[in-house]
Amino acid sequence: MPVSQLWAVDVYGQVYSLSTAGQQWEKCSNAHMEFKRVTATQQCCWGIAFDNSVYLNVHASELPIRYQEETYENQRWNPVDGFSDHLLPSDRWQWSDVTGLQHQPLNGFQLPSHSWDWEDDWYVDENFEGEPTEKEGWTYAMDFPATYTKDKKWNSCVRRRRWLRHRRYKAMDTWAKIPSQQTPFPDPFSDLSCGGWEISEEPRGQLSLWAVSLQGKVWFRDGVCHHNPEGSSWEEVPLPGEVVQISCGPGDLVWAVLWDGQLIVRQGISRDCPKGTSWVVVESPSPEVGAAHVAVGTSVAWAVTKNNKVWFRRGVNSHNPCGSGWISMVGEMIMISVGLNDQVWAISCEDRTVCFRQGVTSSELSGKTWKAISVPRDGERSHSSASANSAQSAGCFFSGEVQDASGVTNVDSDTERGSAEGAFGHVTSTAPDPLGDATFNLSIEAPTPRIPKVTSDSFISELVSDRESGKASRDVGSAIVQEEEEEAAIPGEVHVPPLSSNQSSGAPDPQWSNVDLEETQIQHGQSAADSSSLSSVATYTFAMEDGADERPLWAWVSGGGCSVDSHSPLSWFNCSGTTSSLLQSVQSMSLSMTQSQMAAWRKQIFEQLSERSKRELDNFRHYKQAVEQSVWVKKGAIQWWRDWKPHKWVDVHLALEQFSGAEGYKDGILFIYYNYYDEKKYLHAFINEVTILVPVLNKSKHTFALYTPERTKQRWPIRLAAATELEMHDWLALLSVSCCNSRGVHGPPSKQAIWSTTCNGDVFVSEPSPALEANPYPTPSDQMFWRQVGGHLRLVECNSLGVVWGLGYDHTAWVYTGGYGGGFFQGLASSTDNIYTQTDVKSVYIYENQRWNPVSGYTNRGLPTDRYMWSDVSGLHECTKTGTKPPSPQWTWVSDWSVDYSVSGGTDREGWQYAADFPASYSGYKTIKDFVRRRRWARKCKLTTTGPWQEIPPIPLSDVTILPCVAQSSVDLVPVWAIGNKGDVLCRLGVTTLTPAGSSWLHVETDQPFKSISIGAASQVWAIARDGSAFHRGLVSPQKPAGDCWYHIPSPVEQKLKQISVGCTSVYAVDENGNLWYRQGVTPNCPQGSTWEHISNNVRKVSVGPLNQVWIIADKVQGSHSLSRGTVCHRLGVSPMEPKGQSWDYGIGGGWDHITVRANSMEPSHVHPQSASPTPP
Repeated sequence: MPVSQLWAVDVYGQVYSLSTAGQQWEKCSNAHMEFKRVTATQQCCWGIAFDNSVYLNVHASELPIRYQEETYENQRWNPVDGFSDHLLPSDRWQWSDVTGLQHQPLNGFQLPSHSWDWEDDWYVDENFEGEPTEKEGWTYAMDFPATYTKDKKWNSCVRRRRWLRHRRYKAMDTWAKIPSQQTPFPDPFSDLSCGGWEISEEPRGQLSLWAVSLQGKVWFRDGVCHHNPEGSSWEEVPLPGEVVQISCGPGDLVWAVLWDGQLIVRQGISRDCPKGTSWVVVESPSPEVGAAHVAVGTSVAWAVTKNNKVWFRRGVNSHNPCGSGWISMVGEMIMISVGLNDQVWAISCEDRTVCFRQGVTSSELSGKTWKAISVPRDGERSHSSASANSAQSAGCFFSGEVQDASGVTNVDSDTERGSAEGAFGHVTSTAPDPLGDATFNLSIEAPTPRIPKVTSDSFISELVSDRESGKASRDVGSAIVQEEEEEAAIPGEVHVPPLSSNQSSGAPDPQWSNVDLEETQIQHGQSAADSSSLSSVATYTFAMEDGADERPLWAWVSGGGCSVDSHSPLSWFNCSGTTSSLLQSVQSMSLSMTQSQMAAWRKQIFEQLSERSKRELDNFRHYKQAVEQSVWVKKGAIQWWRDWKPHKWVDVHLALEQFSGAEGYKDGILFIYYNYYDEKKYLHAFINEVTILVPVLNKSKHTFALYTPERTKQRWPIRLAAATELEMHDWLALLSVSCCNSRGVHGPPSKQAIWSTTCNGDVFVSEPSPALEANPYPTPSDQMFWRQVGGHLRLVECNSLGVVWGLGYDHTAWVYTGGYGGGFFQGLASSTDNIYTQTDVKSVYIYENQRWNPVSGYTNRGLPTDRYMWSDVSGLHECTKTGTKPPSPQWTWVSDWSVDYSVSGGTDREGWQYAADFPASYSGYKTIKDFVRRRRWARKCKLTTTGPWQEIPPIPLSDVTILPCVAQSSVDLVPVWAIGNKGDVLCRLGVTTLTPAGSSWLHVETDQPFKSISIGAASQVWAIARDGSAFHRGLVSPQKPAGDCWYHIPSPVEQKLKQISVGCTSVYAVDENGNLWYRQGVTPNCPQGSTWEHISNNVRKVSVGPLNQVWIIADKVQGSHSLSRGTVCHRLGVSPMEPKGQSWDYGIGGGWDHITVRANSMEPSHVHPQSASPTPP
């Protein structure tokens, strides 16, 4: 559950906020200001102060509020002056808006209020439609208005250029006064309500702010959005009568209360008309009394009548905003507020406490019970704790316990349990005790403090007058709770009066009912002899130290920005002393059994089962086995990279022994026979323990590696080399089929398979199990079984609907056909369907290095300590043009060596990069301090193979992403986004499960090239630009697949992002330094999130699944023998309450380059630790 705020105002006008993760009310900034009412959203809070002015408090976030002002400078050409400011009388203004109709000179722009600051001065925008312009940003056309181009033509008679200036909103986390309009209002505001951010198809960030004046008029604030949080102007809305209070929900619900007690509902609210079109009158729940307050949410409406009764309106939704009927609810409240998820808060009429409606769900919108929020205000916690400790040390704090007939203590654990805080106690009786059938009805009369019942703003002045008298310290006597009748409208709900305080100097004798009592000694003050008998049922005695603050009296509460999940616990309800009593109660209920009794019982059961098994099996011992086992062996000569030093290739004999079991299962053992000092030895691996078979690129040998869980942990596989490529493929195919048979894995991958690729382009899949993401005992990643799929790809992306795309090293896009096989599987019968020829092209790079000397300048004669003059990028290995071969025998050269100019950092005209020494940072220009230089040579090679892939022409891609879907979801058109090879953003149209290749590309407008993109749940599209900045695409939907616009997301401090992955609600990114970042604060109402939080380093790539699973490719992992680069790792402990997880589990590696878990929508199994059973001695 994301952290959000509940806002409230006490009777003295002080504003407080309570976090969903906090345990105390925090006083808002600007404590010197006093407010009447507030209305909150997740982004901001509006309020009406005692000076009748409207104030705004915008919550601070990492995403600044910036607004771009623009104006256009227009010029016309004439034969004398050329292009000049002399325009024709019929032309537009010299300085105008984009339409030319509005005069906008540079000095005519003013800041809207003192809450804004200019970020920069006016400057010319030198970009036109994403491309740079020439000649100071001018664009040309034949006349006004027309189509503008960046190139001047012979008939270009007019030109214009755009000037930009940005302003930033600076009044964050403080109350900023909203400037009044030039025309003053006839009277000040008395109420306001903010909402409307979930109006259908409404652009995100738009808000609807409604206000009521003292004369009963309703006003609407125009232009309130993220870039303009103050809005622009007030507009009066016509009314059928005078209004006293108004409420606006997150969607299109707006209700108001008239002076005569009737209710009106606004109709016709939509994106194009957020103010609505008309009002409809709804009768009050109690016509003879009339309504005093109303609150609406997404699909609910609550009302409070003038006699403080609470009512719930059933049948309310966007299609029927008026609802169908009223239901009377338990409780007496002075006002009510509805927040996110239709959760409800209210202020109690009797004691002015903030109450929360428990049990509100999508299926039960009316909830179940009211529960008081009993947390201290800022500055009261330490004093309250001292008071509680003092009371407990005196022996008079929660002194009684409920007992059943057997004498077992019991503490009532119902959610309506009361709480004690200061001089206030609130206890609610509940359903019959689960341990006993007896229920008790106790009653006591106690004086009640004077708290006026008010239905308008007048209550503030009346309560403030009692401010001094209310602060007097008071001693609290004991009180006994009276159980009241349940209301028929909501079965099982109980209305409970509060425990009242007694202002007498001494504690009065309690009035006991006819129940069994237990004797407890309690000291009052300094007297040890003054004791009394306390009830064992529900007698609670409270004490306060002299000088303690009084409990808060609340006047207003707003939950519009508070997000509470009905299944998530809150820490707002303190009930001291119950935890230990409840634990004792449970422990005393448990059945006791000695160890000797348990051992004897287990031994007796075991003997009986053994005797029965022996008796039944003896009659069949002379029968022969019904199914015959078969064994066959394949042998061959091969080379093995031995495990001990010195490591080298040795000739060995390989034998695969396979057998079929009695029940039809197949298994086998792989033996490697070798000589060790003339002694014959062997190494073996069980086929059912092999987790993966990986081809390994080697310029001179045909090698492959074999992993088991133990060797995965060691990062040291069994490496074998065949004499020919055909022999290697035969062994790989045979061993792969044997491994699949032993595990019962056959045919194409499932729709929820996990896909990965190695740095050599080999494609692998693994079938997930529910235990893979189980918490807290998931299947270890090193036990996952991977099998190879034909083809050669750089990356693969997929979703649970079976749509799988891949990209080759030459940026060609491929779509999965549903087959299985190809490559070295092409000789098997199972690999003939949906298999096609696939090609891939990649470049091999070598570096030419030179050093400068005073005689001959730059030459290939370096120092003795220098790198090779022809080397790889590290300089540690010599790589010449003639000696460099393709990556493996499967690759063939398709071009000659040529200088590569597309090197990071730039080059000069001959492709050289310069630096002070080897190694260092290289640049494309020479300075006086540069003594070495290098240039990169490239040569292309080609691979031809087969696999279940079909090409998607014609645009080359550098990245692709597919919408992740949860299990059993139905999507007609699957969103697929991609990044072109030149950095342009593309959206694929027509992608379905039957046509996964789609039909056509839709270009998405960008102002800079991108390099990574990812789409998450609810079509949330995130992307990374080539400069390392992040962007979020707004308003992506099936009706608008390309979205609306890009929102810039600041990168982590001093970091440049390179890759991003979006799941259901989690967003992870990797920067260029290998750091993994988690985006905090991502919610449906705030999809851009708030801040970046560092999770880990040493990360190459990340993949987030549809259930927020997190998998990465780690860059370096230390094994028992060597350092592994490119290792699959799984994030453990990921849950809705802990989306960032806790630790890493290391899987297969190294040599891995990409993984995607975006198709694994399999719900994790819930594994519970087994309790240890007593064993016989």
